[in-house]
Amino acid sequence: MIEFRGVSKRYPSGDLGLDGASFAIERGEFVFLVGATGSGKSTVMRLLIKEVEPTEGIIRVAGHDLRDIQRRRIPFYRRNIGVVFQDFKLLPSRTVYDNVAYALQVTGGTRKEIRAKVPDILRLTGLSTKLHNYPDQLSGGEQQRVSIARAFVNHPALLLADEPTGNLDPETSIDIMRLLYRINRTGTTVLVATHDQAMVDKMRRRVLELSAGRIVRDEAAGLYAREESTREFATRMRAPAGRPPGIELGGERPSERARAVAQAPRAVGRTRSAGSTRSRPAPDRRIVGDQER
Repeated sequence: MIEFRGVSKRYPSGDLGLDGASFAIERGEFVFLVGATGSGKSTVMRLLIKEVEPTEGIIRVAGHDLRDIQRRRIPFYRRNIGVVFQDFKLLPSRTVYDNVAYALQVTGGTRKEIRAKVPDILRLTGLSTKLHNYPDQLSGGEQQRVSIARAFVNHPALLLADEPTGNLDPETSIDIMRLLYRINRTGTTVLVATHDQAMVDKMRRRVLELSAGRIVRDEAAGLYAREESTREFATRMRAPAGRPPGIELGGERPSERARAVAQAPRAVGRTRSAGSTRSRPAPDRRIVGDQER
């Protein structure tokens, strides 16, 4: 369904959005796209809806090279993609029903088609009792449900969700993810860009991780953060740890230890004057802790 091959995006400001990113998503998959702020998640979404163009590389959606789509054909291409935004982007002067119907109207849907499809999608999203309400009469979770209903009313082959739970409480976030999963079960490919660690860990779907514009992890049934390997854990446990202040060593009291350290330079001097060839041990230059990949 989606293929990125060596895709890079450098913005006019000089910022690098993507750096040689390559990955593929099969039809019907549910995939989380994770990474720190500025890692390239939003750039991936903007490239997929052709809001921006790649600096280099190839992007294919449903087998079509996006470079071949002319500017005047972009609106027709976007009709096959549903997009859910963090800030909902609802029309404040229209009811729930009209917000969802609008997505059909702009794609040439007939009144008969609208009357048939809109009630169905509102039932799917749990909004059948809210169809006459306006956005400002809804909770944040309900507004996001309207946004999802509008994105899915045309039954697109691909649904993109950019931080869909970013403004929602944990319980509402669970409901939104369940809704996206139900949509995925109908055969729609779902790609979710998110910072919601608890949700990613709970759902255990495929995870693509971005860092500095590069794909650094592609894991089936993954967690938000990469799990530490047994070897990495053993290395971390063998690494020396710093001693908290006030902890006694060898049965010495802190004051006795301090006096011993203060006298150490004189002791070293007397030893050397006696002709000793012993020297201090070299400082430990090992790096303590995990190195982020």
